[in-house]
Amino acid sequence: MTGPLDIVILGLSLSSSWGNGHATTYRALIGGLHAEGHRVLFLERDVPWYAAHRDLPDPGFCQLVHYSDIDEMIENHADRIKAADAVIIGSYVPSGVTVIDRIAALKPRRLCFYDIDTPVTLAKLDRGDEEYLARRQLATFDACFSFSGGEVLARLERRYGARKAIALYCSVDASRYQATGEPFRWDFGYLGTYSSDRQPTLERLLVEPARQLPHLSFVVAGPQYPGDIDWPANVERIEHLPPADHPSFYSRQRFTLNVTRSDMIAAGWSPSVRLFEAAACGTPIISDDWRGLEELFADGQAIIIAKGSDHVIDALTKISPEGRRALASAARATVLERHTGEVRARELAAALRELPEDGVNDSRPQPQSISA
Repeated sequence: MTGPLDIVILGLSLSSSWGNGHATTYRALIGGLHAEGHRVLFLERDVPWYAAHRDLPDPGFCQLVHYSDIDEMIENHADRIKAADAVIIGSYVPSGVTVIDRIAALKPRRLCFYDIDTPVTLAKLDRGDEEYLARRQLATFDACFSFSGGEVLARLERRYGARKAIALYCSVDASRYQATGEPFRWDFGYLGTYSSDRQPTLERLLVEPARQLPHLSFVVAGPQYPGDIDWPANVERIEHLPPADHPSFYSRQRFTLNVTRSDMIAAGWSPSVRLFEAAACGTPIISDDWRGLEELFADGQAIIIAKGSDHVIDALTKISPEGRRALASAARATVLERHTGEVRARELAAALRELPEDGVNDSRPQPQSISA
């Protein structure tokens, strides 16, 4: 298979970044695919909470179609799905188990899963929770692209039955994420939707340093934080920050914080899109610790890996402006070389070209049942 690829993606959301990290991940990847000359149709379930917060209703780099009914979506797009070089279904797609079975029944040429939540998915499967993916379905896919790399890939194949597991980390659109040159407003900040398992780390690595450094300014941006959190007076809250405002947000911080969900810490090798965005904007990063992080960014050279509040306080008060700029420069260079949307698009296209056309030779295991 040579030349431009025709790809159909069914994902959680492309149009709205509200309360999810999927949209920015898809935007960078699909933007990269577009830049490389490939054609993408993105099918997104029309749900009210994203419909009310669409910050990219009409992307210029792909065709975006919303659907309300699975039967209608299949009827309208069956021909395109069957003819496409590859169909990729993402994690957390509403009624995902049904969607996967219905798409698999069409026998697309190449059927893949893109798990932007791999550690969460595996933890759910271990509990028997099949919210968007049934364990039996993993063998249906020609490849499972995973947000997590390292040891997770072997586990997907050996324990969960994936035919082929391939790391496909998130990425960043480097044309959008870069320093704006604005003056600093905050000494330390964090961008992320509230998560109960991340909150203790946020308390330890940002809230506690804010209490101990009342003369410095802090910020936490993101939705869904409970109203009963006791924020120090020097912590500013921003309820929602659309992606268009992310570069300005990062550029106005002396340092920014990266916090990882517990399932992803346990799995390791699971960088968040925020990590790459901040680095691309030239903002020095202080991060919690997890396996695989130092393989992406060298500790003390391109990132500060914090063990606790004292480590954060030392970084905020003792690192010189020259040291801060050196950290930022090293991290940005790493991202531009290895983690842009164009780089990730080339990785995806190369992997897809190596897969057999199972929809043609009918060697793919077929779904055991098709939900109505």
